[in-house]
Amino acid sequence: MPDDKHPATDGATAEGLETSERLVDFIHRCPSMFHTAASIGARLDQAGFTRLPEGDAWEVRPGGSYYTTRNGSSVVAFRVGEDALDRSGYHFQMTAAHADSPTYKLKSAPALEGPEEYLRLDVEGYGGMIDYTWLDKPLSLAGRVLVRTADGIESRLFAPDRDLLLIPSVAIHLDRSVNEGKAFNKAVDLCPLFSAGRLRKDDFDRMVAESVGAKPEDVLAHDLFLVNRERACIWGLADEFVSSPKLDDLQCAFASLEAFAAERNRRCVTVYACFDNEEVGSNTKQGAMSTLLRDTLVRANAALGMGEGDYLRALSRSFLVSCDNAHALHPNHPELYDAANRCRLNGGPVVKESANQKYTTDAFSRAVFVALCERAGVPCQGFANRSDMAGGSTLGNLSNTQVSVHAVDIGLPQLAMHSSYETAGVRDTAWAIRALREFFSADLRITGADRVELA
Repeated sequence: MPDDKHPATDGATAEGLETSERLVDFIHRCPSMFHTAASIGARLDQAGFTRLPEGDAWEVRPGGSYYTTRNGSSVVAFRVGEDALDRSGYHFQMTAAHADSPTYKLKSAPALEGPEEYLRLDVEGYGGMIDYTWLDKPLSLAGRVLVRTADGIESRLFAPDRDLLLIPSVAIHLDRSVNEGKAFNKAVDLCPLFSAGRLRKDDFDRMVAESVGAKPEDVLAHDLFLVNRERACIWGLADEFVSSPKLDDLQCAFASLEAFAAERNRRCVTVYACFDNEEVGSNTKQGAMSTLLRDTLVRANAALGMGEGDYLRALSRSFLVSCDNAHALHPNHPELYDAANRCRLNGGPVVKESANQKYTTDAFSRAVFVALCERAGVPCQGFANRSDMAGGSTLGNLSNTQVSVHAVDIGLPQLAMHSSYETAGVRDTAWAIRALREFFSADLRITGADRVELA
């Protein structure tokens, strides 16, 4: 039990609790990548940013704040410092996170009628989810719906605020081996139940149409995904934990956005990117491997009156913090982790490294980020996979195929990555915001890979 020496707030400072509450609210507003992009856009609008549609001519000035979107699911925002155009120091200081999470996508013809009077929905996997975590809990749908209008076709957000679906387990009496390990067949085992007889296919189509203010015959297409309706929460006797759907990677998307919006830097162009499709490889028109970041920087550079040479020199002096969550040490399976390079909940941001460069981190970029954390008074951890286990990849190297800059891959420690309900430490989001505010406010003067001045 907590006592005077170890009060409940030891596990979560007041700052951590308040920040985690705001994180929970942000995630609740982001049931799909389209809602995430819309929420980020609304936050930027509120902060006085000017939206620059990709199809319009851009006017960009020193001191201005701007953002653009692609596909309604990716966002790149930037602020031009008043003194950023000094050609001897012109550069970009950037973060990148992603808006999507592993789930199941509804097929274009989604209705599966039968057996008997049942009505189920036809879905396929999006990303590498932990299948069993989606069973036996209330689910809904979210995404976008394309609607015929008098003027053409319009995209509308879809996210009914109610429980609509559930994927039921098979009773143990009918599958005695279920606790011995089970591989799920996505075409058989994971079809969500929509009705037991009262509804038909037309009722589903009508529900989608009514939710976006259209007639069923005017719904032309949709991108809809299953959503875990379990509400995020802060828990534990000492308030140490926050659990929620989509912590990977909305926790980092939120932290980097908060830091970016809070800081103005006169001496450089600061950039915030939140990409779609990281969970399926990023190789889409709106993913980290797309031209979105490069196009945004090139267009901003030109609108500021800078030439191609200025842009290329700026890249050599620029820095990217790729923000995507990390694997915290599992309490029941420490043997799955490297003996020395592992991280814990509530221990601060994590620098991720890989000898095969699945992560962008190298000695230079690690040193820069660690120094920034020290200046901010933020603890910093490290992570590397066991040498006999293959790790994943993330945003940094993929975006670097289009915009090649010094980069570090970081994340926040979490348990059960790619579960439908993940767990992180209450203090870590606040730590990340502090560290990234220090990054966005610092004047990084980079000379090749040999020297950097932190002003």
